[in-house]
This record gives sequence, structure tokens and C-alpha cells, in this order.
Amino acid sequence: MRELRFEQVSIRFGSRRRGTVAVDAVDLVVPAGAVVGLVGESGSGKSTLARAAVGLAPLSGGRILLDGRPVRDVSREAGRPPLQMVFQDPYSALDPRMSIGDSIAEAIPRHPAPASAQRRAEAGRLLELVGLPADRAGVRPDELSGGQRQRVALARALAGRPEVIVADEITSALDVSIQGAVLNVVRDLQRQMRLTMLFISHNLAVVRYVSDIVAVMYLGRIVEYGPVADVLGDPQHPYTRELLAAVPRAGVAVPEPPRPVADAAPPDPHQPPAGCRFHPRCPVGPLVLPERDVCRTADPAGAGRRNLAACHFAAPAAVAAVG
Repeated sequence: MRELRFEQVSIRFGSRRRGTVAVDAVDLVVPAGAVVGLVGESGSGKSTLARAAVGLAPLSGGRILLDGRPVRDVSREAGRPPLQMVFQDPYSALDPRMSIGDSIAEAIPRHPAPASAQRRAEAGRLLELVGLPADRAGVRPDELSGGQRQRVALARALAGRPEVIVADEITSALDVSIQGAVLNVVRDLQRQMRLTMLFISHNLAVVRYVSDIVAVMYLGRIVEYGPVADVLGDPQHPYTRELLAAVPRAGVAVPEPPRPVADAAPPDPHQPPAGCRFHPRCPVGPLVLPERDVCRTADPAGAGRRNLAACHFAAPAAVAAVG
């Protein structure tokens, strides 16, 4: 188990004049043995941050650390990637020409080199670990359902003996009836193996089920971060409150956001607004309450506020501690 840490991570695509900053100076900690759920709407930068963690997106600034050391250095020392990623689409994540047993065995580290029989046995063990019979190792991906393929993708990720798992929207391509089964597998695996995991989703209900900590991302920045019970039980940022209000929960009172800003559309990521990036859509911002003009000009920092909320009008941490 190791801690994964993002320090002032920025990722830019395109030219300096016409490019887009997909991730902007993000600080994020995934504690050892914990699941951090990263949520936000499409285009917020979640998947880009995940791809950067496993080396699939180059950093424009900042660094990504594993127990205080650059991930690249740890990978070079160990001779294998310390992070493994499970992708969103289970239909394209596996080679259709290979049996699922061969796909899993291929990911097993080759140093020290295990015998072929040992690799096959390990592939079978991993299949059983994710809830599939070991005797299914000989089938090809097109003989499996989407949920079964995603289980295989999880087994393949575990075969690499990673220090951290990055799961990127792994249930969004599945039928609702299958999502719960895959989430149960994820939660059981994390509890059995005490995996460190960055779990990415746009669905707060899913994140609530599997995560210990929640980080909320908006337009390339983290706007709220803290334990699940704190962030989802008493959200401090208006964006988090709107996300939470969109999740139907029978018999549970959901904090209703104040009057929304009419016809508000997400801002252009090529030209993010000054001040608080959420202020053009904020139901408690300057378009609704003109006296809150500070939101237009000053960038809110999360330090000193409850849940590290990047909102000028979030409750101070000292007030929360007293309460």
C-alpha cells in the first residue's frame, strides 16, 4: 500500500495561444489503502488526470508522487509500473484475439520469470478473485458480457501487482443491472487487499458506495475534498450541492440548491472565467446575489475552509470544528 499524491499538476493540450488547460494546478492525495472517488461532470478533467497518473498524458507542470517519490523513479526501480489502470470501455480494453487467461497472464511481471503453468494458475486465481470461474480462462472476450469483461479487466490490472489502481468510469458503459455487481467486486477487492485506489466517476451515488474520500473536480480544478460523510453529508461548495441534488435517493432528504441561474451553460475551457470558475453558473454567486462580486475577481483557495471547499462563502474549518 502506498500513498499517491498529485502536487500542482497541470496538463495542457494544443498550442500556447489556442490550447486548453485540461488540469490546472491540482493538488490531490490518495492515502495508502484508501479509495478516493473523483467526481465531476464531463470535461472537468477527471480522466485526463487519471491518464497522467499512469503516464498516458504528459504533465505541463507539477509532479505525481508515490510515497514521496516520482512515479517514474519507482517504476524504474521495480521494473514494472506501480500503477495500473482499468478503462471505461470493457469492449476495447481486451485483445479479441487472445483468450482472457492469456490476457491476464501477459500482464504478470516477468521478473522473476514464472513457468507457464504458474502463469496459468495465477490467471485462474485472479479470475476467481473477481468472481469468475477459473475454467473460463480459455474463452475469448466476445464470449463474455460487458460486466464479465470488466471483471477480466480488473483481474488483468491486479496481475501487474500494482501499488495503486486507477479505475476510470468502469461502470458507465454497463447496464444498470450489471453495475452493482461490478461495484461489489471492486469494494470486496479493496477491502480484502487494502488497495490504494483512485476511482473516477460522474455519479455521486457510485462514489458514495465505494469510496472513503471524495474529491470534486470542476473545469480542471479540485473544488472540494474530504471524507465521504463530510462532503456528501454537508457539502460546502455549491457545485457539489448541485451534483448531489441530481442523485435520486428514496426516503433521504437531499440539500436543495438555491434558485439556479437561468440558461447557464458551462464556460469555454479555452477561456475559463476569472475569479471563481463556477461563478457564471453558481446559484448563490454574483448573478443571483450582486453583492458577492468577489467571486468574479478573486480565485478562492480551499485552505482554511471546511472540506477544503474552493468557495469564498464556504464555512471556515474552525467553525466546522466547533460545531
